[in-house]
Amino acid sequence: MSHIHIHLPKLERRPELDALRGLFLVWMTLTHLPTRFSDFVNQPLGFVSSAEGFVFISALLVGRLYIRELKQNPANVRARLWKRSLNIYGYHLLMLALVFTVVAGFAVHTHKMALTNLLTFYLAHPVVAIVGSLLLLYCPPLLDILPMYVTFLFLTPAILSAAVRFGWRWILAASGVVWLLAQFGLRDVVHNWIVHITHLPIPLQETGAFNLFAWQALWTVGLWLGARTATEKAVFGKIPGWLAATSAALCLAFIGIRFGWLGPHLTQQALGLKLDKWQIGPLRVINLVTFTIVVYWLRKHLVPLVAIEPFLTLGKASLKVFCAHLFFVFAGLALLYGDFNADGLDQLHGIPAIALLTITFGSLIIVATKEVRKKRAAQQKLRMNASPAAGTSSTDGMPGTRMELSSTDAGCGGPATSELAKSEL
Repeated sequence: MSHIHIHLPKLERRPELDALRGLFLVWMTLTHLPTRFSDFVNQPLGFVSSAEGFVFISALLVGRLYIRELKQNPANVRARLWKRSLNIYGYHLLMLALVFTVVAGFAVHTHKMALTNLLTFYLAHPVVAIVGSLLLLYCPPLLDILPMYVTFLFLTPAILSAAVRFGWRWILAASGVVWLLAQFGLRDVVHNWIVHITHLPIPLQETGAFNLFAWQALWTVGLWLGARTATEKAVFGKIPGWLAATSAALCLAFIGIRFGWLGPHLTQQALGLKLDKWQIGPLRVINLVTFTIVVYWLRKHLVPLVAIEPFLTLGKASLKVFCAHLFFVFAGLALLYGDFNADGLDQLHGIPAIALLTITFGSLIIVATKEVRKKRAAQQKLRMNASPAAGTSSTDGMPGTRMELSSTDAGCGGPATSELAKSEL
């Protein structure tokens, strides 16, 4: 298979991709923490949130890292992605155990409505909830992102293999059809079928906020773009000025809609499901596409602002950082004392809010730093063990040396393998 290396362009390090994921984690944390800062970071740039960005970048990294190896060793790619999916499933079970015991017990004994409302179904039907959560059918609020990743990662080898065999055009078309069906109730049909098969009476609203049949399109597009960046020298040409200007104008229009500046007929409430986040409505798709075009057009100016610490470190340890941020979100909800803002949302403010933000981000940086140092030490040990036998050859073929979802991986050997860093999700 040496001819593959001849024709494929060198896969260069892209630390800004890790940094972007770290930025989205910070954005997500600020949104989830029950402080007044969440009002300022909740979709401030139109109908674009940290969740879409995080899912898209993660998929892009997966496609970028695995498409090459898939052509040489599909069995190894399949095993590694399934192992990664199982690992994330394990973290999900740990979070569920924490929520079903400590958080639920605290909520019941203290009558904290902010926590109790998250676990209404579990408190009413604990056995069904536990069985359903193990099967990824019951997903309490805030605990529905990891199940989505587990599902998408598990299906990724099949998607990439089909793309190599049949071409991305057919894969993207099929994904688009599934997204379209999601807009017309596919999730409801499948949910009713699953309830009938499993005899687990879990309401649709308790299966998680994300409509996976819609969000798979975002994941698939990310895989496609990641694969293209790994196999083609010129992925995109120069964006025409008219396209950039049109996209910027549409982005401004969506910001106007977001904040109700364009009249009563052009508001988030009036447009409803067309802008819905959880099933990625058609107008939201337009907003996401135009926003991505503008960001790509401005990339030379934005990369220096993003590819900095602590975003780089946070992005390389994204799984542990994500789980840690949920711990502090639940801790923040436990501190709520009944002050409601204009939208009826319970929030911390003043010194408690500042203290929660300071402790949360300080802890997240510590968690990420320790994780990155641990992985660097493990990688150095691997290189030292491999160097006598391998000489100057690439570590790419060694099981476990190329860590999943890291934008610092060189893919097929070369200088960037010395910068190997394992990053999750």
